[in-house]
Amino acid sequence: MFQFKQFSIHQDRCAMKVGTDGVLLGSWTPINHNPFSILDIGAGTGIIALMLAQRSHAEQIDALEIDEDAYEQAVENFENSPWGDRLFCFHAGLDEFVEEPEDEYDLIVSNPPFYAEDYKSNSEQRDLARFQDAMPFEELIEAAALLLSENGIFSVIIPHKEEENFLALANEFELYPIKITRVKGTPTSEIKRSLLAFTRNEVSTIEIDELVIETARHQYTAEYIELTKDFYLKM
Repeated sequence: MFQFKQFSIHQDRCAMKVGTDGVLLGSWTPINHNPFSILDIGAGTGIIALMLAQRSHAEQIDALEIDEDAYEQAVENFENSPWGDRLFCFHAGLDEFVEEPEDEYDLIVSNPPFYAEDYKSNSEQRDLARFQDAMPFEELIEAAALLLSENGIFSVIIPHKEEENFLALANEFELYPIKITRVKGTPTSEIKRSLLAFTRNEVSTIEIDELVIETARHQYTAEYIELTKDFYLKM
């Protein structure tokens, strides 16, 4: 079990465990437009939806998870949280979910499964969670373009090497970046992740910055502490 300040995550049945990517996205995602409805695509343990329940006053927080074990675990984590009445998980794939869209969402978030060329585990379940062929970026962006409300925000974390490609695909679906944060593990390491937020409205200036997680092992930067302190017990 992973204990946060206001909720806990059971993850024994999930292929993708609680990790820095999910915590980064849940902490970083812009909510200054006060979303009423939120959708988390590929919920896993449910951590991002739970973080956004803690951070926002959204009345409707839906999550989507295709893997049965992960779905059941997310439901359990939602029910055990202080916000169970606002959280709902669908057991479905994205393609099924968009066939008959019932709602638009003011905020759509995803920590999508992505493909690492050098990575293949012996666990089929973990590979499904990890590999982009479970949810290609194009499918994700197309769904966001379909489901996003007029003034909504679409927020993702992806490998930095995919950033240019992702921005180009989003542009094809008329989704435009408003904020980009590039993440490095240490001051000297290369950029590993890109946090991207999009809207339907093109802005003249995009907010672009860099986030370094730690200066040495377990020596977290002030910026990372500031971002995650409402969640991690030891921050």
